[in-house]
Amino acid sequence: MAVSLSDPLTLPCGAVLPNRIAKAAMTEGLADIHGHPTPELERLYGIWSDGGAGLLLSGNIQIDADHLERPGNVIIDREPDAQMMTALSALAKAATRGGNHFWAQISHAGRQTMKAVNPHPKAPSAVKLGLPGGQFGTPVAMTETDIAAVITGFVRAAVTCKAVGFTGVQIHGAHGYLLSQFLSPRSNQRSDKWGGSIENRARLLLDIVAQVRAATGPEFPISVKLNSADFQRGGFAFDESLMVARWLEAAGIDLLEISGGTYEQPKLLGIEGLEEAEEQNVAATTLQREAYFVDFALAMQDAVSVPLMVTGGFRSRSAMEQALTSGAADIIGLGRPLCYQPGGPRLLLEGSERLPEMEKQLHLIPSALSWLKKIKMIRSIDSFATQYWFYSQLYALGKSGRPVVDQSVFASFLEVEATHKQWLKRRRAN
Repeated sequence: MAVSLSDPLTLPCGAVLPNRIAKAAMTEGLADIHGHPTPELERLYGIWSDGGAGLLLSGNIQIDADHLERPGNVIIDREPDAQMMTALSALAKAATRGGNHFWAQISHAGRQTMKAVNPHPKAPSAVKLGLPGGQFGTPVAMTETDIAAVITGFVRAAVTCKAVGFTGVQIHGAHGYLLSQFLSPRSNQRSDKWGGSIENRARLLLDIVAQVRAATGPEFPISVKLNSADFQRGGFAFDESLMVARWLEAAGIDLLEISGGTYEQPKLLGIEGLEEAEEQNVAATTLQREAYFVDFALAMQDAVSVPLMVTGGFRSRSAMEQALTSGAADIIGLGRPLCYQPGGPRLLLEGSERLPEMEKQLHLIPSALSWLKKIKMIRSIDSFATQYWFYSQLYALGKSGRPVVDQSVFASFLEVEATHKQWLKRRRAN
């Protein structure tokens, strides 16, 4: 039976998403130096709520101020005071004004914490990121006390978000952040109950899901973002992802978002890492030409019945509805297009066939020097720098309500770097 983007979806917990489009989680960098949501963040999510998506996922809401994904993350690392509760409530109100769901993506960056934030972050094992440039320090292996604090932190954040009006949560277990680090034998080299077998490596994620469910109740939506694979030699592979997906379904989650990659192998951005990607034994379909992880989700549907969300690469309505009808996805996640066309979901629901692809015309390296991109490291730097253009669009939407699509990648890079430095300087001085 054909499935339309406008069709509602009833989740296992009973909650109903009004349509099949989700605004995927994207880091905003718009919180103040205390990690409180700001009026700019409210404006941004109000615009997205008006944009027509049935579900909005927040950017990383961090459970530890010493382990940020970037300066400007929202931080819930303690019992919130009245000021924080008021700010979170205002954000939730703005983000649900269109009748959509708004879920908090809860996270801990682990070893993917920039050195400027924490030179020695905590991680499963003292395995440093294999990236050039010196932006990430050598991590410290976590103790049992540290792990217990992480579980408490995820539960605290989930309970807080429910109390202020978020309509669900997503536990971030992908993209090389802390829970993903525990899942990967490449970054998790522990020999205790948190490492070794996949059962042990998945223990932290499953414990968090169980305790969040116990604390928030059976009718509150709980999602998990999970890598289909890390695409790295010796990393978390698709066969292990299938096993974890089965365990998560048994634990009672309501939605599983399929993604992939880490900072070292950024498949989530559709670009190559510094090492050759590890191939996975998954049958290819024509849909993969547009959507990065759709074939992994299609293969996963044979193993689980929990609703699946797929994000990454979708631009055409026909491909989105083909993915829905084929069973490859139950929800379509949209990210970067909504940085410069925040009303894209409504346009698709009203019949537009395609969202624009600005990323194809964004480059740090000028065309006259395009030959440099034959060098894998240069190509990777160019792609990462392009991400800052999307960050700048979110700054602009939050500040003025309008994107700045004519801004160059280089100008965006300078803006984001300056914003990060100013945020860190003010936080240290506070």
